[in-house]
Amino acid sequence: MARAPRQVLAEQAHHIIQRGNNRQAIVQTDADRQHFLDVLRDCAATYKVAIHAYVLMDNHIHLLATPQDEQGLSRMMQALGRRYVGWFNFKYQRTGTLWVGRFRASLIESDAYFMACMRYIELNPVRAGMCVHAEEFPWSSCAAHLGKRPDSLLSDHAHFWSLGNTPFERELNYREFLGQGVSDEERQRLSEAVFKGRPLCSPQFQQQMVRQGVLPALVKPRGRPVGSGKSAKKIDSDPI
Repeated sequence: MARAPRQVLAEQAHHIIQRGNNRQAIVQTDADRQHFLDVLRDCAATYKVAIHAYVLMDNHIHLLATPQDEQGLSRMMQALGRRYVGWFNFKYQRTGTLWVGRFRASLIESDAYFMACMRYIELNPVRAGMCVHAEEFPWSSCAAHLGKRPDSLLSDHAHFWSLGNTPFERELNYREFLGQGVSDEERQRLSEAVFKGRPLCSPQFQQQMVRQGVLPALVKPRGRPVGSGKSAKKIDSDPI
């Protein structure tokens, strides 16, 4: 069966996840992690993709990114795969694929879901028990958003800037927002959208995009909506 095409819009934020094959590690040392992020930075610049948030875990990576054109995400991730996997295989004398398959992506309506997705990504290490405070994890964008260090990989989104008129105000408000945590329902909604490749947007936004011909009409999922009762199941594809 042919794979469904990704729903990618230029100048619109997307949540991206790429996982290691059989949940194997995609990085083994801090040198690997730094090289991965360096290659990602080069590929994002080459294909004009703005990276707003990220977290590099041992066996997967989350990104919140906006491509300048509809091909930008795919070209960036393909280039990242070619360059990093080739380097990783040579270093560890291995062959074959590193990824479980093609990357997953979900279009994110900025007004409704951008900040929630950013928080979900940057709290990933806390949910995994790798740190107590998100900014302590060195391989994510959280420390930069809280003013702890600069990060040349990042291009901050207008919604982050709207948190305050000064860096101090933005950092303070974002820390408070992080402290609210991610509810089970919010986590499931974000996970389900990215793993199923569905836009995470309001019905009004979706209808507007369908009318403009940039999104196909989506079939509503069968059964009750996410979080509609105690029997709603958590998606088990989310690594964290």
